[in-house]
Amino acid sequence: MEAAVIERPARSRRVRSEANIHIRATVQLKQLIDTAANSVGKTLSEFMLDSAHKDAINVLLDKRLFVLDPDKYDAFVHALDNPRPPSENLKALMKRKPAWQK
Repeated sequence: MEAAVIERPARSRRVRSEANIHIRATVQLKQLIDTAANSVGKTLSEFMLDSAHKDAINVLLDKRLFVLDPDKYDAFVHALDNPRPPSENLKALMKRKPAWQK
């Protein structure tokens, strides 16, 4: 795979790192990421950290934040306040021993 020659904008000022992250990748994946980093004027490390940072924030927000319109919010709160009685399937599931305890 031949890397494209791309003119780089000036790189951002580097900040001294306090921790290391070590990862392994295929040659093709590293070349792809390096080409993308070059295209936006970032080092491989800057690009990977920026990408990982954005993705980490999105993952955490996805786990903690969700938005509902007023009608759906009311239905959600109602469901939380008034749970259904447990079904027979749920009762059976709760009686089973977890795989990690077998």
